[in-house]
Amino acid sequence: MLLSTSGLTKSFGGITAVDGVEFTLEEGELCSVIGPNGAGKTTFFNLITGELEPTSGTIEFDSTNAEGVADITTADPATTARLGLHRSYQITNIFPTLSVLENVRIAAQAHRGSDSWRFWRNVNSFDDHFEEARTILERIGLADDADVEAQNLSHGEKRSLEIGIALAGDPDLLLLDEPTAGVSSEDIGRLTDLIENIAADHSIMLIEHNMDIVMDISDRVVVLDNGSLIADGEPAAIRDSERVQRAYLGGYEGDDRNETASDDSEPGVATG
Repeated sequence: MLLSTSGLTKSFGGITAVDGVEFTLEEGELCSVIGPNGAGKTTFFNLITGELEPTSGTIEFDSTNAEGVADITTADPATTARLGLHRSYQITNIFPTLSVLENVRIAAQAHRGSDSWRFWRNVNSFDDHFEEARTILERIGLADDADVEAQNLSHGEKRSLEIGIALAGDPDLLLLDEPTAGVSSEDIGRLTDLIENIAADHSIMLIEHNMDIVMDISDRVVVLDNGSLIADGEPAAIRDSERVQRAYLGGYEGDDRNETASDDSEPGVATG
């Protein structure tokens, strides 16, 4: 077990955004989280990363940066990041006037403990941080743009840069919130290839509305609806679930759809 939630609930007044979610992620999985708008997907991510505190329930994370399983139920974002749980956001979150290299170098420095607060140290002395940043830029395909101001990148390139920033510090788990949102069709394939490349040596949770991407790259798909986890299984089983069709997919067939199952009790789909 890498990550688990038990009875995870978040209420805002009379609205329950996340409702008693029982969830476990194994190390090495690429798990997509899908559901209609307002289903609680981003709130679920915000609870896991410490940006919101649960109304009830618990969250545990088996971090390589801690001794044993850590209870992160009430941990703040700085703590969860230090433990190795990093994320990207729906809205691109970069330093626009800094270079591409500096964006990743700052992130690498922030995840290196005591170095992150040495304000008066000569920036050119951070050799390890620059080396890590350049390695990440090679991986995300932006090495040739290292000296370009981040604001001058295309939207798809900015999305890749944000993933690169999240990779700094070599996290145990990477949470990507709609990484292809607003990206041109020509950049979607590049981003998808990048996510698959990263999944080779990182665990990933992905919120994504593009069902072709979800079905192509996921090891596992979980479905939220009205804050509740209503299905959990392999992509093909989720695609063919009648309950998921009613709640979200609305006739999605993909390229090689099998015959729709007659009920939700088929093997491979766990329902809440």
